[in-house]
Amino acid sequence: MADHADILWNPSNEFVQNSGLKKYERWLEEEFDLRFKNYEEFWRWSNDHFEDFWESLWKYFEVISHSDYEQVIDTQSMPGARWFTGATLNYAEHIFRMKSEDRPALIFANEACDQRALSWKELEAQVASIQEFLRSKGIQKGDRVAGYLPNTPETIACFLAVNSLGAVWSCCSPDFGINTVIDRFSQIEPKLFFTCDGYQYGGKRINRLEEAKQIADAISSINAVVLIPTLNADATLEGATIWDEMIATSASEITFEAVDFNHPIWVLYSSGTTGKPKAITHSHGGVLLEHLKYMHFHNDMKAGEHFFWFTTTGWMMWNFLQASMLAGAVPVLFDGSPGSPDLNALWKLTEELPIHHFGTSAPYLIACMKKELTPGKDFDLSALRSIGSTGAPLPPEAFDWVYDQVKKDVWLCSMSGGTDVCTAFVGGIPDKPVRRGKIQGRALGCDLKSVDEDGNQVVASLGEMVISNPMPSMPIYFWGDEDHARYKSSYFEKFDGKWCHGDWIQIDEDGSLQIFGRSDATLNRKGIRIGTAEIYSVLDRIPGVQDSLIVNLEKKDGSDIMPLFVVIDTDENKMQLFETIKEQLKEECSPRHVPDVILSVDEIPYTLSGKKMEVPVKKALMGLDVSKHMNRDASRNPKAMDVFVELAGKV
Repeated sequence: MADHADILWNPSNEFVQNSGLKKYERWLEEEFDLRFKNYEEFWRWSNDHFEDFWESLWKYFEVISHSDYEQVIDTQSMPGARWFTGATLNYAEHIFRMKSEDRPALIFANEACDQRALSWKELEAQVASIQEFLRSKGIQKGDRVAGYLPNTPETIACFLAVNSLGAVWSCCSPDFGINTVIDRFSQIEPKLFFTCDGYQYGGKRINRLEEAKQIADAISSINAVVLIPTLNADATLEGATIWDEMIATSASEITFEAVDFNHPIWVLYSSGTTGKPKAITHSHGGVLLEHLKYMHFHNDMKAGEHFFWFTTTGWMMWNFLQASMLAGAVPVLFDGSPGSPDLNALWKLTEELPIHHFGTSAPYLIACMKKELTPGKDFDLSALRSIGSTGAPLPPEAFDWVYDQVKKDVWLCSMSGGTDVCTAFVGGIPDKPVRRGKIQGRALGCDLKSVDEDGNQVVASLGEMVISNPMPSMPIYFWGDEDHARYKSSYFEKFDGKWCHGDWIQIDEDGSLQIFGRSDATLNRKGIRIGTAEIYSVLDRIPGVQDSLIVNLEKKDGSDIMPLFVVIDTDENKMQLFETIKEQLKEECSPRHVPDVILSVDEIPYTLSGKKMEVPVKKALMGLDVSKHMNRDASRNPKAMDVFVELAGKV
């Protein structure tokens, strides 16, 4: 059982009773005479009776359907399940039903300290004009529309216009390289291309007009281009319609094209670092139900609250951010660097707006901790209700820092999910305590378990994360994936009929859990499996260590070697720091966690979405041709891989 000393936050009775989760639970009791002793029993019901659960959400949220569904699900097997067959709806229609004159639709800020709010009236007018413009260009239901755009209100307006027509949206951030974008968009053959003229990051203005032109020229399916000036109001691009011209298109009101529940809503992409990016396609109805569920129950969104998540348009959290509008919340968009002019910039913004729900990545919170920031002392964070963290495991020390230096009475929602489902499998549970280093629990309707190598469920020990029941927001397919061969090999090869996500996870008896990194990057030391997150958690607390990456290399003779690569503040006393690293890992973990060699590097390679590139590094060190196993354009800092290529066979 969990140690009560590990509890960092307990929800008040008022917090629990006013939560969206509790309101839904009371509704189930009134409508269906269902009662649950605790959240874990509630979670079990949602999976043992998952058809009843998802149908109840349809009724609870009063989904706008233009035709009735014939059945909740046509098969319980995975993959291939089709949900709410016969039903037709539109995702954007559910966003606009929440419009109100009492609050803005969106709030935008950037690192230059510019702030602006967009009213619902303004957003509605923009979307109506864009929609009419798209029609004039022949865009209709099922057509693909691509964007090369930053995280701005204009981008959301474009998405909503595309979505309301039943067309399929896909977007890349303007910091993506040319080949990276072409690799993605060429798979889906978009008819129209939205682009910007550049973006600002870290105080620099980065022009992308030439890149935009090359992308548009390289994809033959594109027959119309729209330029949205973001750096220079007078920017132009040959053959492109300018934003001001587009939104001047005469239009009366938005219309919503009713599409099949399983009609594609957007295409997201895997990192593409080790092969062609997977074009992950989700459904209108699937993400609608999932986002309604997660925003109301697991993020506890309230109408009028400000919901912030630091993200670019190239990460699924951008899609997740605007989903807050489904609950009547106001998404706060931020474009630029979270560290410009310094790491306090976002905490300052939290005070100013104010922000009620602050979402970020685990590395950002760790960076704030290492810089010894004290935002709770330096800023008025009285309005802040929750802090969300994802992208990597959040170490226990970062939990401590949040409650010591940010706010004692705040709901810390560490969560994990992914591009694969555009939501979180595990995360915030408003009626459970927050335990040090632990994610609170599994989301309703997500039958997630930890299993051993034979597929047997394990409790309180490390295992593979698997999901036993289908979820509506699982991909309907990968675009262009004939016979679903790549889809099946991505999730269903290891355990037949079960989704294997590729993460090591430990679920305790109380339902709280920890994720220990990717199972395909697992450190196998003399038959003992070690999650990389265990090691990073220790290293994150050692002064002088800025960043790190560890792999284990298996040799042909059956031996292995585990090198650790670190980015350090200074070479002064380097050997002493390395000894400290070894001692700390041995003391806090075990002798097996101690690396065989420690090497200093200038930087650690990351994917565009901020994941450490453990698998490509391992392949490079093993002497494999990196060009065949890694797309350098899919890396945030491709030159960082060079040192690992040079070390092949030498470690």
